[in-house]
Amino acid sequence: MSSYQKELEKYRDIDEDEILRTLSPEELEQLDCELQDMDPENMLLPAGLRQRDQTKKSPTGPLDREALLQYLEQQALEVKERDDLVPYTGEKKAILGMYTLMSNKQYYDAICSGEICNTEGISSVVQPDKYKPVPDEPPNPTNIEEILKSVRSNDKELEEVNLNNIQDIPIPMLTELCEAMKTNTHVRSFSLVATRSGDPVASAVADMLRENRSLQSLNIESNFISSTGLMAVLKAVRENATLTELRVDNQRQWPGDTVEMEMATVLEQCPSIVRFGYHFTQQGPRTRAAQAMTRNNELRRQQKKR
Repeated sequence: MSSYQKELEKYRDIDEDEILRTLSPEELEQLDCELQDMDPENMLLPAGLRQRDQTKKSPTGPLDREALLQYLEQQALEVKERDDLVPYTGEKKAILGMYTLMSNKQYYDAICSGEICNTEGISSVVQPDKYKPVPDEPPNPTNIEEILKSVRSNDKELEEVNLNNIQDIPIPMLTELCEAMKTNTHVRSFSLVATRSGDPVASAVADMLRENRSLQSLNIESNFISSTGLMAVLKAVRENATLTELRVDNQRQWPGDTVEMEMATVLEQCPSIVRFGYHFTQQGPRTRAAQAMTRNNELRRQQKKR
């Protein structure tokens, strides 16, 4: 037994209540103050128990809320207000510099031309620039059934399948499209951005990647794919040597640390991937992915020089 353990044995059988009975009232009060001062920021304790009680006066009677409010209001009225450093006279003044400002458009026009051509607002209040409203992008005109027929027939004219922003595609049709892509040898780009695809579609995409040997770009961003679906796609990418671009960002929910670590591992083990779309939230996977992408692109440049 060590000396420290022997020292503890001396105090193991001491009765705390017996020690407290031997203390004087002054010592008990001091002990109470020290115990209450140990954790004044403990939000689990009432405010009155976070510090020692320093009130020595006897209570004068029950609380009279109305009388207390009247007393506080009277005290506030009797307190003299502080004089202003600069007395208010009611004079209206302009904001400093507002009469000599230029808008962003005037500033950049002046830099390009070397002189101020548009002087509107220079000697008066600056007006905001008026911009033309930007119309929404037109809907995707792609005919899903025609695309499916072309993929199945391995049409050599079809090199890009773009179904972006088509949100009413039935899941069975998307899985059939992925099934047809397994044997297609001409499509180079496959994009399913914002199609409300979930894990069933991600699973079909993973099966497609294991067999397809011509696809170079895959984009499944802005969908409802969970960590399970993303993990299936990433595992399938390891078995594909032709894919050079993969984008999986902006899913409905964050995939988690495990998926981010898997992304970094896939990029390290797949030198064919030279473009990867995902915003990492963890520093470790982000650094590993950046180093892997730098190495992959350097290998690609060396292969082109040969």
